[in-house]
Amino acid sequence: MELIKNLEWRYATKKFDPNKKVNSEDLEKLKKAIQLSVSSYGLQLYKVLIIENPALRAELKKASWNQEQITDASHLFVFCNYTKVQPEDIDAYLQLTSETREVGLNQLDGYGNFMKSKLGEKSDLELTQWLEKQPYLAMSNLLMACAALKIDACPMEGFEPEKYNAILDLESKGLNACVIATIGFRHENDSTQNFPKVRKPEEMLFETV
Repeated sequence: MELIKNLEWRYATKKFDPNKKVNSEDLEKLKKAIQLSVSSYGLQLYKVLIIENPALRAELKKASWNQEQITDASHLFVFCNYTKVQPEDIDAYLQLTSETREVGLNQLDGYGNFMKSKLGEKSDLELTQWLEKQPYLAMSNLLMACAALKIDACPMEGFEPEKYNAILDLESKGLNACVIATIGFRHENDSTQNFPKVRKPEEMLFETV
């Protein structure tokens, strides 16, 4: 199974070669993989910023514990969750569904009301936690697509979201930076590429009931 081989090949790259860049064709494939990701109710209540600007990345590096990946990698992906769910967000999804599947909007009323009802039952804290989980699903697709293309990647939570939000002016857009990922190509001197992958054995990880 090629997927397993790809997952065995990948690792969280700690040192990127700053002279190697991901080409535009592969970048489009990565964007497509993210676009096709699963999401709760299919709503995709997140936005993904792809940061290329060197000056901006140098500023973001300071808010990322000065980790070299931020500036040395080919691209920096910032996954941002919506901070709120508005009725119009659900309405926009229903409109897109209607157009894509060529069904009348009235046929989707039940599903729309169901989503609004279930999300309305959540407390502010529950809703925030739910929204912040969504981009992780999309990032998983990015990591698997990178592995398939033999592009190195490093998912990262080691950054200060509040500073990212300020630098990228996310709050005014109703967004919050919740997780980031750097992509590019491993440096030959990245010693972590030679470390055996450490994972729990299957008999510890799985239980059939």
